[in-house]
Amino acid sequence: MAPTSGILYVTMQPKESLTPAQFHDWYNNEHGPTRLRLSFCKNGFRYRANDLSNGAGTPEKPEWMAIYDIEDMQELTRETYTRLRAAPVQSQRERDTMKQIKVDRRFYDFVDEVKADSFRKLEDVKNEGEGNVLVAVSLTLQPGKDKQDELAKWYKEEHIDMLSKVPGWRRTRRFVTSTLEGDKEKEWLALHEYAPENGLGGEEFKAAVSTPWNEKIQKEVVRGRKRRTYDLYYTFGPAPRDLSALEAEETFTAESTDGLTKTYPKTEGGRAVIESYVTTRDGVVLPYRLEGSRSPDAPLIVLSNSILTEWGIWDEFVDAMLSHPENKGYRVLRYHTRGRSSNAGEKKVTLDVLTEDIIELLDALRVKKAAAVVGVSLGGATAMNTGLKYQDRVAAFVACDTNSLAPPGNPKAWGERIEIAEKENAATQSGEKTVGQELAEATVRRWFVNESYDSGAQEAKIEKVKKMVESNSLEGFKKSVQALYEYDVREEMKGFQGKGAFVVGKGDGVLPKTMKDMAKSLGGGAQLKEIEGAGHLPMVEKPQEVAEFVVEFLA
Repeated sequence: MAPTSGILYVTMQPKESLTPAQFHDWYNNEHGPTRLRLSFCKNGFRYRANDLSNGAGTPEKPEWMAIYDIEDMQELTRETYTRLRAAPVQSQRERDTMKQIKVDRRFYDFVDEVKADSFRKLEDVKNEGEGNVLVAVSLTLQPGKDKQDELAKWYKEEHIDMLSKVPGWRRTRRFVTSTLEGDKEKEWLALHEYAPENGLGGEEFKAAVSTPWNEKIQKEVVRGRKRRTYDLYYTFGPAPRDLSALEAEETFTAESTDGLTKTYPKTEGGRAVIESYVTTRDGVVLPYRLEGSRSPDAPLIVLSNSILTEWGIWDEFVDAMLSHPENKGYRVLRYHTRGRSSNAGEKKVTLDVLTEDIIELLDALRVKKAAAVVGVSLGGATAMNTGLKYQDRVAAFVACDTNSLAPPGNPKAWGERIEIAEKENAATQSGEKTVGQELAEATVRRWFVNESYDSGAQEAKIEKVKKMVESNSLEGFKKSVQALYEYDVREEMKGFQGKGAFVVGKGDGVLPKTMKDMAKSLGGGAQLKEIEGAGHLPMVEKPQEVAEFVVEFLA
């Protein structure tokens, strides 16, 4: 039997004890994303009522509504979904929050749909930020199957056709109380969607609701009627991204029960931060860290790591960049590259696969177009490849300490490094094999200039990076390093007409010369910034200089 699609339709009215910031932080950064991570939950939207006489909702007429399209309504009865609503998966924060909200949850099965030729799905990332007005009309009917048939006939043969002539009409969908609700009285729900600029209340609308047939339906078919109107407030994605709520004093640090999501409110002298994860289409978990401007429309800079490291290599770069008032308008996204953990997927890791990971991060965070991708080493090649291949999603790239062509000696050199790690046989307490100390020491000796071994602050940074390399999953390393074995973006660089730049540590072996040639070969030529006193990871040794160049380049 074919699955029955439908919607989960929820109205909410927070009590006075729950502050708006706490309500939105919980809803946008915890509750919604956990639902959107379910494969059968196709989208999720929050709406705010625009029909409140004094602007304030009541338990009888709530201010907030959320709607989720469900591919198979039976999934709402299964453990995959129901476990979200109880311990140990449900957080204490969610339980405490929901005690302070009047909630009305309803299940509806899909009946039919009519949409304009110009209709566009609001859940598509390219439509992020577009407004929507929703008119929800729920009806209970007088007894008799003939009443249901008459209602359906009226909708099909007259009412929707007349509504479609109202300026701004986009779509009408009809639903009925789900069979999951058992013997509950049937309610027929129509959701009419309009553009923000519309003809509701105009001549076409008045004509649609004043026909003789309409009057007959209201008198002879309908027993009870409710009508609400809403404006689209927020579109959920599978990744928490709302930094604005975390800037309020009353929000607090929160952590999911699996420990994979943490939200940190803004502190004096600090920034609001969201740490969570995205699961790629092939099942790889990519942890990420989002910080910076509270605006959901703020330009986003994505930072991509070198192999064997994690997002901590950018700590001082981010601090240097966001410490300047003129840069506080940026958001910054860092993430752990595929291969940081043993969960690196089954397919061969290539530069294109790593590039697609960045696009999946942007999709999950509902970013139409990033301001820039900045990367170093393998991350530099990834940033460059992303900028070359996805100019509709990335406005610029900055590639640091990398090559446009995989050096022919890479498979042999990295193969020997894998052998070093395998020979050491290092492992975590849980038994997972890691890269280990020997390769970590050799790697950082290669990456940093001699002057940085100063027995002081610079050497402390090196030690931090060494710990990253040492703790990297050996299995993940063996998979991700394959991306360095074979790639070539030289042809794409020649015809590039977008915005790109390069950075290199002056002490990074032959790369300064190599990257001069790369800069010349990018389209009509590009900027190259050489960083004095830095090697392979200039954002670690000279974060201020790298940050200044990136910001100036993007300005």
